[in-house]
Amino acid sequence: MSTTTVPRSQVVLSGSDEFERVPVPASHWKSLRSFLAMYAGEHVAGTEFMIGPLFLAAGVSAFDLVFGLLAGNALATLSWLFLCAPVAVRLRLTLYRKLEQVCGVELVTIYNVVNGVLFCILAGAMIAVGATALGVPFALKMPGLQDWMPNSVAWVVAVVLVGAVFTYVAARGYDAMAKVAEVAAPWMIVIFLACGLVTLPALGVHSPGEFWEIAKTRIWKGGEPFPGQPKFTFWHVMFFAWTCNAAMHLGLVDMAIFRYAKKWTYGAASGVGMFIGHFMAWIAASLLLALQLARDPQNTTVAPGPMAYEAVGLAGVLCVLIAGWTTANPTLYRAGLAFQGIFRNHSRFALTLVAGGLATAAAVFPALVMKLLDFVGLYGTILAPMGAIVLVDVYLLERMGLKSNFAELKGLKLNYAAALAWLLTLGLCVVLNTLGGVQVYFLAVPAWLAAGVFYLVLSRCLQPRL
Repeated sequence: MSTTTVPRSQVVLSGSDEFERVPVPASHWKSLRSFLAMYAGEHVAGTEFMIGPLFLAAGVSAFDLVFGLLAGNALATLSWLFLCAPVAVRLRLTLYRKLEQVCGVELVTIYNVVNGVLFCILAGAMIAVGATALGVPFALKMPGLQDWMPNSVAWVVAVVLVGAVFTYVAARGYDAMAKVAEVAAPWMIVIFLACGLVTLPALGVHSPGEFWEIAKTRIWKGGEPFPGQPKFTFWHVMFFAWTCNAAMHLGLVDMAIFRYAKKWTYGAASGVGMFIGHFMAWIAASLLLALQLARDPQNTTVAPGPMAYEAVGLAGVLCVLIAGWTTANPTLYRAGLAFQGIFRNHSRFALTLVAGGLATAAAVFPALVMKLLDFVGLYGTILAPMGAIVLVDVYLLERMGLKSNFAELKGLKLNYAAALAWLLTLGLCVVLNTLGGVQVYFLAVPAWLAAGVFYLVLSRCLQPRL
């Protein structure tokens, strides 16, 4: 876990200030404050307004929610700290550049297409959440849990306007995102906390001592889920909290972020996002739906903008809009980097604009947001295996007498060991899901472990023959 200094003389910018294909030089390393702001801004954010209520819709109990979140978010923070940040600081490269060295350009092209599209869809969910904020001043009819298609032209216009603003900031690059996050994150934390606190008296909680009993009996009662929603237990909550960002930590996509860190220990900054965003903010957002149901048991619409407005007024609407912004920014940035790995003669700025267009188009369809729990489990399962392949390549292959960066070393366009490892892993996940009945929330960790084992075994078998 040592820090590797990159000599300035080795850095070739190639017309870019984002170092897409070269190590980040020491002159551009960032302080801990930058990462605290980035992770607070990204994870105290728009999707929190959606995921929190969906837990309540999934019929979770108070015990399963609170303790499942504590366990899962601790595991996620440790994954960033001990898996993603150390390799990012050691190499100072994006995941996409490292995968070219390991897997070859043909496999990386396929991966980058999949990766970029999935991140566009995820950013689209964040754009849609931000668009619900416009529903309050313009009295838009919000999509329901069962809606798949847009329900009005006004909804489409709101999505397009929000998507255009989000995309522009993401295209400006890392520094622009960090500045937005530093300004917005502290304020959003206060608003999320306020959203949770103001609901408590209306739900019957008038003192701290009353909270747990009312939480168990009136809020998260552990009953049947809403129609069309999955039933969540402790294990669902824990694995979801751990692996909803599996692509970023287990899958090492956040090498793009931590390659700027002065020290690998800055990976602990992810804990700010996990325990303020994926613990406090999820619970606070869940309480917004609980308040809505207490006032009207028939109103099961999950629309963050109106729910936040009912709780804290205009500040809630602004928080939903800005929270969607700070979440979509780094997601679109990652998508732009993925596409830049394919279209190397095009700027990351232009490709981020393309990613934003795709994300905005996806955001028009409400089902994208209403099925967010399922989607984040799916994209983590698809992308996390590549992180295991990189970790095996960096830390294990040479110790086993094999060659790392094999595709680059041999001039291969396709490293068959890596390609087969990814393909076999995804096939195993399909079998576990369709035949074994393993839900998508539980697949990312087995997929990550399986890919590492497959790659190690296949490299042992195939490298001597190539």
